[in-house]
Amino acid sequence: MAVLQTTQLTLSPCCPSDRADFIGLELDPEVMRFLNGGHAVNHETVGQNATFLMPRGTEPYIWTARRTANGAFVGWFCLWPESEGVAELGYRLRRMDWGQGLASEGAWALVNWGFESGQYDKIVATTMAVNHGSRRVMEKAGLNYARAVAFEGPDPIAGSEHGEVWYEVLRSEWNGS
Repeated sequence: MAVLQTTQLTLSPCCPSDRADFIGLELDPEVMRFLNGGHAVNHETVGQNATFLMPRGTEPYIWTARRTANGAFVGWFCLWPESEGVAELGYRLRRMDWGQGLASEGAWALVNWGFESGQYDKIVATTMAVNHGSRRVMEKAGLNYARAVAFEGPDPIAGSEHGEVWYEVLRSEWNGS
């Protein structure tokens, strides 16, 4: 994993010193709204089989995002190998950093890295159908709507009746510019 530089962000492989920042994200109900219905994650009781990623700073495939200008923590991005040649894009940003193009910028950088250096053939991402902000990030990162599926989480979340959507892009379709 390389350090990736964008106009506004520096994406670095995560490390244990990122743990407190990662946990802080999971304490914000709005950040968690489309993952578990907006409940703060209790790190003492949450199971190892949670349906969403909760990095702690030691995981591979997770990049910590910080503002290039001042080093302020923004969130994290991941490009998680799903199968041979396929990786899933994920991200989580602090609410105060939403709406500034940072998620799109970081996601695009990771998709580009995935095709140029990660040697993936396909990159996918998924979100709830009603999560319009995340859907827009996926589109700006070059992914295309692929399909909708029924929500299969253990507990219904507001909007889950509309299902989940999958986005994807193939290496052969990637423009990279």
